[in-house]
Amino acid sequence: MADAKRVFLIVLDSLGIGAMPDAEKFGDTADVNTLLHISGEKSFRAGTMRELGLGKIDGVSYIGLPEKAGRRAAVARMTESSPGKDTTIGHWEIAGIISDAPLPTFPDGFPEDVLQAVSEATGRGILRNEPYSGTQVIHDYGRAHIATGDLIVYTSADSVFQIAAHEDVIPVPELYEICEKARAILTGKNGVGRVIARPFVGEYPNYTRTANRHDYSLLPPQDTVLDAIKSAGLNTIAVGKITDIFAGKGVTETIRTKSNDDGMRVTDELIDKDFTGLCFVNLVEFDSHFGHRNDAAGYAAAVAKFDAWLADFLPKMRPDDVLMITADHGCDPTDVSTDHTREYTPLLIVGDKIRAVNLGTRASFADIAATAAELLGVDFTGEGESFAKEILRNDPTSGDLIEAAQLAMTGAYAPYSNYKVGAAVLTANGNVYTGCNIENASYGATVCAERTAIFRAVADGEREITAIAIVGGKDGVITDFAYPCGICRQVLAEFGTRTTRILLHNGCDTLSTNLATLFPHAFGADSLK
Repeated sequence: MADAKRVFLIVLDSLGIGAMPDAEKFGDTADVNTLLHISGEKSFRAGTMRELGLGKIDGVSYIGLPEKAGRRAAVARMTESSPGKDTTIGHWEIAGIISDAPLPTFPDGFPEDVLQAVSEATGRGILRNEPYSGTQVIHDYGRAHIATGDLIVYTSADSVFQIAAHEDVIPVPELYEICEKARAILTGKNGVGRVIARPFVGEYPNYTRTANRHDYSLLPPQDTVLDAIKSAGLNTIAVGKITDIFAGKGVTETIRTKSNDDGMRVTDELIDKDFTGLCFVNLVEFDSHFGHRNDAAGYAAAVAKFDAWLADFLPKMRPDDVLMITADHGCDPTDVSTDHTREYTPLLIVGDKIRAVNLGTRASFADIAATAAELLGVDFTGEGESFAKEILRNDPTSGDLIEAAQLAMTGAYAPYSNYKVGAAVLTANGNVYTGCNIENASYGATVCAERTAIFRAVADGEREITAIAIVGGKDGVITDFAYPCGICRQVLAEFGTRTTRILLHNGCDTLSTNLATLFPHAFGADSLK
């Protein structure tokens, strides 16, 4: 049986967290660290991810945790097992393929026979053919391209064959056709990971690349977790460049995006959509706009924007949702080069069924694929070792928690109002504590059921409430929802989070809400400063 109905897997493209032991073999220094170096920028904010436990990941103590850490996510440091540091290899491993060899790169440009084949297939000449900055190459060769109609071909430290063309010279559909022909040629020993269409507009010297980029990836050499999920009859929704990375293999729905903001907007829409399966999201601008351009301040600001979006996204998650946040490689914007960097990546796993545990350093990105498959109840024979059983808490169902609250209500002491209430709280450690209302002739000394249950948990050493069920009624007969009073909501805010589930039962139906909805503006520690 599946433990999750939907898994949202978000890749913060290039957000590495420190050099891997073999970084120097990949041309990187031992001190590359994307997250560390952007965290010193004034624009950096990561409060939401810090609350989730980002600072608990191996090697990330420099981020720290808030005073009220209340670590709510399972966390891990992920090791790339494949010999690479590019987008394709990284995403393939996240999806369950460990590559034996890196994809080919061409630091001296592509062989003449390849260029000749592309020229013959497209009827156009070739300009440049060497590693180059994408913005610089159109500045330097844009005028020659416009004059001749020749293709600007360039590469990078990654396994890519990039073709830049002005949209007024080669319309976008034609450029896509050219890239498809190049993709068919670039196979075998020349099988680059991606052929990339790079259209641009404008006049010299102010050429700008457009959002009409399109990637043509090498077909994955074997089935991934996407194929397994699709074969099980579930959805695999690819957001951003995910479809391009997997050449559409295993994807049931594609939603292309133009920016990080667009990707987050689409993900917001999908959280409200009824589907079962995987939503795989890539937010590319961390890499393309900031990492490759050595823009540390811009990178930090982009992380801050994502972190703020995440704070609003988490309360929208359903009880059977799981969110995974990770990266595919590093791209330290303070490094001397503009290339990717060989780094560990972070993993945060969030959901009502997920307990706060540090998984240490994992041996492969592929563990993500194996875990996602197990959470969705899908058979997967690819690489990776699932950690699903390590992160799933012993979480009573909503019905169990409500039954516990009903049982607690029978012990209520309410001789003055005759309104009996029972509550049951679930803690981050998977423990359940119950309580009832206890009245007093001095009304101010009366204690609500919610606080009784919470205080029992706190007295037992618990510090985080993930769910609470509340029932109540006159003479102990449940006829309507028993909403918590203002004081109880304030106490819940002290030991709960925005996503803490609140379950109300009226004898027939159950209303499931969360603390952010029921109590959006709590008085907190920050109010005392």
